[in-house]
Amino acid sequence: MKTAIALVTGGYSGEAVISYRTADTIQQHLESDHYQVYRIDIRKDGWWYSASEEKNIEVDKNDFSIRVDGKHICFDAVFVAMHGTPGEDGRLLGYFDMLGIPYTCCPTATSVVTFNKWYATSIAGAAGIPVARSIFFERGCDLTKAAASIRQGLKFPVFVKPNNGGSSIGMSKLNLNTDDVVAALEKAFQEDGQVLVEEMVQGREFTVGVYKDPSGIVVLPITEVVADTDQPFFDFVAKYQGKSTEITPAEIPVNMTQKLQDTAKKIYAVFGCAGVVRIDFIYEPEQDIPYMLEVNTIPGQSSASIIPQQVQAAGMKLSQFYSQLLQVTLSKHAKTPNAV
Repeated sequence: MKTAIALVTGGYSGEAVISYRTADTIQQHLESDHYQVYRIDIRKDGWWYSASEEKNIEVDKNDFSIRVDGKHICFDAVFVAMHGTPGEDGRLLGYFDMLGIPYTCCPTATSVVTFNKWYATSIAGAAGIPVARSIFFERGCDLTKAAASIRQGLKFPVFVKPNNGGSSIGMSKLNLNTDDVVAALEKAFQEDGQVLVEEMVQGREFTVGVYKDPSGIVVLPITEVVADTDQPFFDFVAKYQGKSTEITPAEIPVNMTQKLQDTAKKIYAVFGCAGVVRIDFIYEPEQDIPYMLEVNTIPGQSSASIIPQQVQAAGMKLSQFYSQLLQVTLSKHAKTPNAV
């Protein structure tokens, strides 16, 4: 009897296109001998299971189930492959909690907090994890006064970015305080009602995959990210159109590796993470410490994404890795699998 898995993708934001790529990779590597996978596309116009190219079956939101060929399919677990809202920000996860359906990513509260960059950096800072200095703004503020406070309160270069979001959509890098701060704020506010402006920490950029297996918190091989010289930072183009160099495992000293691993484990524990997350850092050389940039609770799994690279560098197959994530998820909610 196979385990019924809902592979949830899509979403209501501009990151849906990345969600579909992530779902493609996961679906290709979930072991068909053990799992019956139903790809569920969640869109603003409805929630659908694509039974074929010609036929879409609507999801019953009362119990998150579908009917296929007269059979009532209830899912044993959800593999979440959705970046942005309503998956990564915790809204959909709260719905699954209410239904008692286990899922592969972080709990609802963790997802809500980490999706909000201001909340995440505030909590990390309170826990003694180094973070960049920043200022928070909400839509409706006086942009001229906001620009003045940024010029007076922060050291340039700075990043202006939507507070809730990912894939670097809506982000700007300002190198000088004479740059057009108001335009950067307007760009970010087009994506979100809240904007975070952070000082740029100078150093090398690393990203660290972390997950939990039965033995505890595990850190994947570290990746160093070097954006091409024509890219202002590791933006959407650098991430998804090959405009960066990613070195996995990173060629760094043992002490630097240890500090990144220890800090990544601490962050995973402080935020109560589950499943696989990817934590971005800038390693500041003078202080010899890693600064946390953000926590990605549903990291990309497309062919251009970093987690698959790190899994391979760890000597695992993606099929083995995804099965392990599902096994940990299912073990928390042991029950008899639904017949499919």
